[in-house]
Amino acid sequence: MKGARVLVVDDEAAERITLGDLLRLEGFEVTLAASGEEALSLAMKGPPFDVAILDLRLPGIDGIEVLENLHRHSPTTVVILITGYATLETAISALRKGAYDYLLKPCPVEQILEAVRRGLSELEKERHRQTLMHQLQQTVRELVDGETPPPPPAQPSSTDRVIRVRDVIIDRARHLAMRAGKPLNLTPTEFHLLRCLMQRVDEVCTPQELVRCAQGYEADAWGARSIIRVHIRRLRSKLEPNPESPSYIVNVRGVGYMFVSGEDGLSLSS
Repeated sequence: MKGARVLVVDDEAAERITLGDLLRLEGFEVTLAASGEEALSLAMKGPPFDVAILDLRLPGIDGIEVLENLHRHSPTTVVILITGYATLETAISALRKGAYDYLLKPCPVEQILEAVRRGLSELEKERHRQTLMHQLQQTVRELVDGETPPPPPAQPSSTDRVIRVRDVIIDRARHLAMRAGKPLNLTPTEFHLLRCLMQRVDEVCTPQELVRCAQGYEADAWGARSIIRVHIRRLRSKLEPNPESPSYIVNVRGVGYMFVSGEDGLSLSS
């Protein structure tokens, strides 16, 4: 995660500045603090830090107290504690209070950088998981009461605002979809899903591609299949004359879905 925000807290100026410079060379945005009080003041002023590297023994508020206060303000911040006065008790206490890692001085710089990289990797996975959960919750809400999902993509130009395949027409500027001249009462997600499929008529779209196109974020293969399957089922119920034997949106077993240009389109999976 190039550009991640890293807070370095150490009362030893030489160690603080040296580590800060090395982290900047790695592409991180670094903020330095000489005490726990300064660290917490900085944390309250701006957006949350992605990583905080704390010396355990600080003047005034020590590293454990900074850890606790930092996590109250920003629970997702990855906190790495460094100390030259390690005991099993303090290590256990730090981990119980939410420290990601606990390193011993003198600590090779590469070991610190590796801890930062691992912590950021875990943070990225957690953010992805939270995004996926948020999207799943929106899907459930939409199924229950048609609640509006995230805003649609940017407005297309007038030259490509209307897409027509067979007797299905979508007008992107007016957010209108019709089949055989009759409006289809689609939710925003169903509308964008239909648009994505019709833009690639007679091409197979994977669930991950459809999530990216229709909802604007990345999902893993399992999560994408779960999300898209629900929307395809609802879209077919509104689009297909016989949803149990679809002729517009067909399955391609083990790959994805396709909007077919021929009227005799058949499902390619059971």
